[in-house]
Amino acid sequence: MSTITTTYFPELEDIQKAATSIKKVAMVTPLMNSIRYSNRYDANILLKREDIQRVRSYKIRGAFNKISSLSKEQLKQGVVCASAGNHAQGVAFACNHLGIKGTIYMPSVTPKQKVEQTQMFGGDFVNIVLEGDTFDDSSKAAMQVCKTEGKTFVHPFDDPKTIEGQGTIGLEIFKQVDVPIDYIFVAIGGGGLASGLCGAMKALSPKTKIIGIEPQGAPSMLTSIQNNKNTEIFDIDKFIDGAAVQKVGNLNFEICKEYLSDMFTVPEGLVCQTILDLYNRDAIVVEPAGALTLAALEFYKEKIKGKNVVCIVSGSNNDITRTAEIKERALLYANLKHYFIVRFPQRAGALKQFVGKVLGPNDDITHFEYSKKSSRENAPAVVGIELKDEKDLEPLIKRMKALNFFGDYLNDKPDLFQFLI
Repeated sequence: MSTITTTYFPELEDIQKAATSIKKVAMVTPLMNSIRYSNRYDANILLKREDIQRVRSYKIRGAFNKISSLSKEQLKQGVVCASAGNHAQGVAFACNHLGIKGTIYMPSVTPKQKVEQTQMFGGDFVNIVLEGDTFDDSSKAAMQVCKTEGKTFVHPFDDPKTIEGQGTIGLEIFKQVDVPIDYIFVAIGGGGLASGLCGAMKALSPKTKIIGIEPQGAPSMLTSIQNNKNTEIFDIDKFIDGAAVQKVGNLNFEICKEYLSDMFTVPEGLVCQTILDLYNRDAIVVEPAGALTLAALEFYKEKIKGKNVVCIVSGSNNDITRTAEIKERALLYANLKHYFIVRFPQRAGALKQFVGKVLGPNDDITHFEYSKKSSRENAPAVVGIELKDEKDLEPLIKRMKALNFFGDYLNDKPDLFQFLI
């Protein structure tokens, strides 16, 4: 492997200092064997349960380590951060614990649950400002405030102290296992956690392969590594909000480029199915970013057979109001949910014929929009149909065409489809 080119790398001594710094506020989370995933992939799958951390994500580690390293004068001036939610909660907790003022910028699209949790952890010590549509929008606004008011910016990932705080997870994992770790799967948004893990495992377990995982709709680190330079992506899918940034950290890019063993993306739909499976089968509640590592195992199943694998479950700050969208995306990924423009003849009994002659015995209408047009022979309706088996799609379309109901198939037309989900 090539020699690292960055001027900064998280050394074990600094990560150990961070562990001492955060000891009173961050719990040592369990490393638990997953019977279901171990059986499924014929491997020893271990879950690092950061979803049950004090603020329900690992972000408290880096946030507290950074803030507790500031001088008395910096603490007096107050701190500012930008976050899609989890880092915000870590900063809020630290501000409350240390009794300092903090201003927290969050994207306007941040789930309400995360905003409320941030205010709860920060209490009277924090002020929340909703700004922009993405983390990057919020970050620019927060940095401007730091310049004008002389406050310290607490970066969620592109900062040595933040990276070293996140790296304490690596120390814990090493102490919690009695077998060699073959793989660690880690979700990547800005790259702070992955960078800290690289530092810890390079010193403690250099043969361990660290695998970075991003959402398919926000491949900022993968794109940067492929381009061999830190690259900003302007069009991202913000659904997996905890791991959707337009540009990763500069420090993080240099570290990950050199020390990650692999970097790949996972479809959002598969992540959604993983969320549902974890809840229904394991009673584990995770946010989308928290499910990334377990979803990724499907793409690595041949390589991990017989291996010891750690998946970091990074957070559980999920908003229950997102459940319908999560289920929808999971069904779409599994090819079980389909949308059509159906042309109904404007005559009595047309809908009855469609239900009785077109739909299969296991097909279910889950979406229906129709407006009668008295001047037309046929009136279009947007119809969503859920199947029990993806093999039922082709026969369904054949029956639609045979009885002159078929208008168009919308799933493969993104310009139209985006208005439905």
